[in-house]
Amino acid sequence: MSRPASPTPGDRTPEERTPQDRTPENPTAGPSRPVPAGPGPGAGTAPGSGPAASPSRPAGHRPAPWVRTRLRAAPLSALLGAALVFVTVLLAAGLPRAVDRGADQALRSFLRAQGPAPTSLFASTGSQGGPQTPQELDSALAALRARTGGAFRLAASGPVHGAYGVKPTELANPELTRIEGPDPRLTLAYLPEVTAHATLVAGRWPTGAVADDAPVPVALSRAASETLKAPIGTVLQSKASLAGPQRAEVVGLYDAHDAADVYWTDVPCMAHACEKRTTTVPPLAYWQTDAVVGAEGIDRIAGWGEGIQYFWRLPVDTDALRSDRLPATAKEVASFVAGPTSTGLSRTIGRPDLRIVSRLPELFTQAQARERGAAPLAAIGPAGVAGVAVVVFALAAALGGDRRAAELRLLLARGGSRRSIVLRLLGEGAVTVLPAAAAAAWLALALLPTPRAAASLVAASAVTLIALLALPVRAFVLLSGPRTPRPRRRLVGEFLVVAATAAAVYEVRTRGVAPAGAGLDPLLVAAPLLLALCGGLLLARLQPPLVGALARAAGRGPGLVGFLGLARAARGGPAGATGGRGRPSVLPLIALLLAVTTGGFGATVLGAVDASRLQVARDAVGGDAQLSSPYGTALPRELLDAVAALPGARKATSVWVDDNAFGYFGRGTNHVSVVVVDPESYAELSRTLGRGRFDPAALSAKGAGDAVPALFSRDLLGQKGQSGPADTEAFRLWAGGEEIRIGVAGTFDGPTPALPGVGVATLILPAGPTTAVIPKAAQPNRWLAVGGIDGDRLEEAVARTVPAETAGKYLVRTSAAKVAELSGDPLQHSAVRLFWASVAGAAGFAVLAVLLTLMRAAPDRAALLARLRTMGLQPRRGVALILAETWPQALVAALGGGLVAAAAVLLLGPAVDLSSLVGAKVPTGLGPAASPVLTQALGIAALVTAAVLAEASISGRRQITTELRAGDQR
Repeated sequence: MSRPASPTPGDRTPEERTPQDRTPENPTAGPSRPVPAGPGPGAGTAPGSGPAASPSRPAGHRPAPWVRTRLRAAPLSALLGAALVFVTVLLAAGLPRAVDRGADQALRSFLRAQGPAPTSLFASTGSQGGPQTPQELDSALAALRARTGGAFRLAASGPVHGAYGVKPTELANPELTRIEGPDPRLTLAYLPEVTAHATLVAGRWPTGAVADDAPVPVALSRAASETLKAPIGTVLQSKASLAGPQRAEVVGLYDAHDAADVYWTDVPCMAHACEKRTTTVPPLAYWQTDAVVGAEGIDRIAGWGEGIQYFWRLPVDTDALRSDRLPATAKEVASFVAGPTSTGLSRTIGRPDLRIVSRLPELFTQAQARERGAAPLAAIGPAGVAGVAVVVFALAAALGGDRRAAELRLLLARGGSRRSIVLRLLGEGAVTVLPAAAAAAWLALALLPTPRAAASLVAASAVTLIALLALPVRAFVLLSGPRTPRPRRRLVGEFLVVAATAAAVYEVRTRGVAPAGAGLDPLLVAAPLLLALCGGLLLARLQPPLVGALARAAGRGPGLVGFLGLARAARGGPAGATGGRGRPSVLPLIALLLAVTTGGFGATVLGAVDASRLQVARDAVGGDAQLSSPYGTALPRELLDAVAALPGARKATSVWVDDNAFGYFGRGTNHVSVVVVDPESYAELSRTLGRGRFDPAALSAKGAGDAVPALFSRDLLGQKGQSGPADTEAFRLWAGGEEIRIGVAGTFDGPTPALPGVGVATLILPAGPTTAVIPKAAQPNRWLAVGGIDGDRLEEAVARTVPAETAGKYLVRTSAAKVAELSGDPLQHSAVRLFWASVAGAAGFAVLAVLLTLMRAAPDRAALLARLRTMGLQPRRGVALILAETWPQALVAALGGGLVAAAAVLLLGPAVDLSSLVGAKVPTGLGPAASPVLTQALGIAALVTAAVLAEASISGRRQITTELRAGDQR
């Protein structure tokens, strides 16, 4: 049986006929459109009307469901819409989880790099409360462990506890090894669990009762025994002290399972002998080691070490910490250090002098400041993606509304209310949007595991809501009736946007970026987007007259394609929703501008980060490479020749540095550092690095009498009490074991390359006259160079030219290694990955916005091309016409986006602090750079061009063929 889908066109008057009634038999009508059966107009029932059946409908007939009919009518559109929702929700749900994972990894890496001691709780008591037995030490450890496990937990390595002497004692045994004269020193320690971390290789562990007049039995590491020449049976004698002479007998030797184990953190000289230096001038090297005593020898530790300290170190498991719980963790740790927990533990252990210290509160504060410092810059990229995605959803809704405008108006004309039509569209969209959004959210949760899911779910829900409401809202606007143009309303809206942008930029420039600890700065994130929005609004007003002028100029030429394309672009061809009869839509222009502006601004930030990081590395190294000899020695001539021949080495110079010189400047003796240099090469190196610049001619001038000319650092000149380099008085200087008279030849600002430390009182002396008085200065101990020098080759040169036993004492430093160290922070890696992912997403959405714009104008463009084909237009000329329509917008967007990005850098750059991303403190400010902005602008323009060509080659020919077969029905 057949049933009429709707009253025939002949049953209605011409005024009642709608575009759906046009058939091929009616040459003035458009192409017919299949009308779905069911409760819609195809069933003769308006939306929202009752279930009354049509007189011609058979009894018991059930109408086809609306949603199923609509999806069957346009399956490709439904599939593409679901794909758009899936990708957008996946990005929206994945970005917060990526940020959370990056924050956690950055926190853990930052704390792990500090080492076990700073990331532990260290509890200690002295001997004021009386001696403690091993059992009391164990019970105190149990009490300490019982108070952990809340916001933090202990590391798997476990706590370390015991006792050790306060100070090391000098040994008087003449047979022991001495490095440079001072006697070796020994500290006694009691570690209950030492047998689990070391293996006895000779003798026995020191156990058993010890008489007061007998030597205390100790165990030494085999490495320390061999270094000090103290085998088993050696009785170590202490030098005379207030506690009287002390003796210790070596009864056993052991090897540590792992000398780098965190167990030895508090007693680093227990696994081997350590080389130390005295505080005298000059500093002298000596050996220091620790020895293990048994439980019965605890009371002998105080006599050896001028006191005893009982300790408990609780290592915190940094791999279990989370950035979102850091405030709670910091609060609990602070309670341990100085709070209720500390007070309660003092009472429980029975030690009023119990003291718990830790650097964790300070490190937590630094970690939070680093995270919050990088957050505004890292959020710019995702904010740009969000803005472009909203524009894409608006364009998709506009496309869907334009394609279904006639259908929706027909539903309204047949009695359907706007409310019922909007609800039907909402239900239709829910069938495709909700499953795609749920699948994308689940995939994001599965691919990026992290304990926090609230932010991801909120972002996914927001995108889902926008996707659901976009088409219903557009339909509601279309069904609201014609609206008269209100230019004043648009002008007021644009003025409000400009005012908000100016206020945001002014506020950021005035107060700067939100300080560390204040969280994400919304103004710094919103300001580039607002600038892009203002640029889009401005270009939307400028584009039509400019392109129109180009069209008039092209119209004077012989060709037709350029004129038609530019004329359509000026009237809103591919950018309009009305088939070229209105002004161009501002939405695709804003999408392109948002993509270019955020990409260009962010790329400029990252470029500045790389440049600042390289400058910091060069300042720390004193160039691109530095080679230093061991203390008190000089660089061999063979080594200097070898490193000078390395590829990439340029502007190299050798200097002699004495960090322990003293000068008398009329107001007492000052500790200074002396650098003896070749004036010409060292001045060139200083100019290249931009640090400690000076005129080499100043070091060739003669001082007072036979004084050697010297350049004074400004801080030293201030200590000397002189006002400038005009002073001709000679001063005395003791360096390299010699006395030399110097005169003020000039000053230099800041650190000098050979001594990159800030605040170091420095003198720069010329090599010629200085070496005549200080013979040591003729043998340089540092080599500095600028250029692409490979650190591995530099170390190989050292290994080839110096003895193997001393090669490890030569210090090799390169700026490349320092840059790698600074850039190895997971916080920076996370921010960079997030930015580039956002740039890729924004570019993709911007191209999609252009494609949607082309699709909106596709019917009108296909009709035009079909007419032109009948008049002899070649296919390649049709592609040229499409490019002529689209290129003005792409070119304007690329040029405008680049200008807006540059303006954002100029306006917001002075308030940007890059220290968190650089990894070191750098001056606040961001300078403009052309390369990052041009890269983003040209990249977006190339993508748009490729998308237009692909759309024209794939769908354009098919649309033209369809038009040619059907004939012009418009």
